[in-house]
Amino acid sequence: MTDSDTPWEPPIAGTEVEHLVGALDRLRTTFRWKADDLDAAGLQTRVGASSLTLGGLLKHLAVVEDYTFTVKMRGEPMGAPWDSFGQVTDDEDWPFTSAADDAPEQLYALWDGAVERSRARLGAALADGGLDQLVHVSWPDGRRASLRRLVCDLIEEYGRHTGHADLLREAVDGRVGEDPPPGWRARSHA
Repeated sequence: MTDSDTPWEPPIAGTEVEHLVGALDRLRTTFRWKADDLDAAGLQTRVGASSLTLGGLLKHLAVVEDYTFTVKMRGEPMGAPWDSFGQVTDDEDWPFTSAADDAPEQLYALWDGAVERSRARLGAALADGGLDQLVHVSWPDGRRASLRRLVCDLIEEYGRHTGHADLLREAVDGRVGEDPPPGWRARSHA
């Protein structure tokens, strides 16, 4: 197995930035693999009494990606495609509840696009100040978070929701596993 077979694997010995970004990308990839190539019914499958769906998680994490690296990091509005939906952050349940109205290709495009934008924004920020730089978001007492904190928070967010995705995907078609198989690439839709 080569690195090109599993490009989502973090380095086995790298810098702090390489490890944090690598951990985030591994979780993103694992999440995308769990949500990959499903039709509308698969994306709307629920487990037990929970209202969570893979479609809702795709949309929620797309919002979180853009919110983290625009509003929290730079203090800027989220912009496209979210401005066409109105004020998406006013209702925390909106991504979860509205995803049932979206076609699979729309949900995959929202998430894929948000991750692409986040990678570019994070890469630019790392090149222009590193993990120690302070970002826009602040606590009530005025203390501002570092870029490192934003990256760690996003790793935590993905860790939580990738666990949810494990259960949901197993309920859809039995797919289980910790990592995508070597050579896996995301598909746009079912």
